[in-house]
Amino acid sequence: MSSDNEKNIAWPYFGGLRDTRLVEEVDARRRVETLEGSAAYIEADRDIDFLNSPEARGPRLQLDYQKAELLLQEHRLTDAIVVFGSTRLREPRVALENLQRAQAAALAAPEDDALRHGVVIAQQLVDKSHYYTVAHDFGALVGAACDYAEARRLTIVTGGGPGIMEAANRGAYDAGAPTVGLNIALVQDQQPNAYITPGLCFRFHYFAIRKLHFLLRARALVAFPGGYGTLDELFETLTLVQTRVIAPLPIILVGEAYWRQAINFDFLVSEGVIDAKDRQLFSYAETAVEIWRMITHWQAASEQPLG
Repeated sequence: MSSDNEKNIAWPYFGGLRDTRLVEEVDARRRVETLEGSAAYIEADRDIDFLNSPEARGPRLQLDYQKAELLLQEHRLTDAIVVFGSTRLREPRVALENLQRAQAAALAAPEDDALRHGVVIAQQLVDKSHYYTVAHDFGALVGAACDYAEARRLTIVTGGGPGIMEAANRGAYDAGAPTVGLNIALVQDQQPNAYITPGLCFRFHYFAIRKLHFLLRARALVAFPGGYGTLDELFETLTLVQTRVIAPLPIILVGEAYWRQAINFDFLVSEGVIDAKDRQLFSYAETAVEIWRMITHWQAASEQPLG
């Protein structure tokens, strides 16, 4: 048996049983450190690599939807007027400045065909810049018309970017109303415009979830002249209404001359690929007052008051 003095000796681990135990303890600590440092040990909601993996796409889709949904419910925003349109249609002052810069560049290099074409495009954007004013005035009409003390709350909802989206958000902002922007993460991210209400500016990872939020609360869709993005949202909505997946709602195309040249709906009817009644799923308008009147008349006729 060991004496009491022997128990108090700090035995060196040079060999034998004590040396074996030390090696095992050091090895065990290293193994635990390895376990704690492995990706498997990270809690799932903190494991960025796992959350970004293809296998975790389902939870990501749910989170992409749920975050915006909870915040919209928190603000009691039940009804939306969705506005689409080109990011390139800037306010008249900015469009004119862009034209002047394009003209100066073309004058400095008269042999450059691309610069000359840039002047043509810039002039066309100046010619359409009045749509920015129409979108702004429409946003202001919607913002001023709604009583936000009521149980149902109406708001302008856009894609959150520049151009027509900025104009509509800006109009609602100037009217003192809340306004929503649903932005999207792109390879070349665009900044949200400055007129979205703080707390109501969202950035989505998935186009599908963004599209869902556009239409979940939509009481009307207003499409200004635009390109692929605008056409995408317009045709998706037309398809959902045509196939009765969603209830009918006013779909208004602003700028009849533009839309008749961009899309020949009458040709689609004549070719038999859509019915004549499908041509009645949308209407044309030119001014902010006309757009708002069409929407309010529709809602009154359907006994579904706005906001």
